[in-house]
Amino acid sequence: MGLTFTKLFSRLFAKKEMRILMVGLDAAGKTTILYKLKLGEIVTTIPTIGFNVETVEYKNISFTVWDVGGQDKIRPLWRHYFQNTQG
Repeated sequence: MGLTFTKLFSRLFAKKEMRILMVGLDAAGKTTILYKLKLGEIVTTIPTIGFNVETVEYKNISFTVWDVGGQDKIRPLWRHYFQNTQG
């Protein structure tokens, strides 16, 4: 009986980890959105060459957000980032 409550408690209140991938055309605002979520403010950004990775905490969820550059030459690499993502 105690084990059942322990499992239920951990499912309800344990910290969850999610991996999010942000892809889109260049200058679409992916990096701006990422840092608005992370810092709570709009920051001046430069074009992303490669990727940015940040962890964003919300309630009991830890999001690891991958922001991948959107330039023409980088787009063929997007497919390599999709594995193990939840959104």
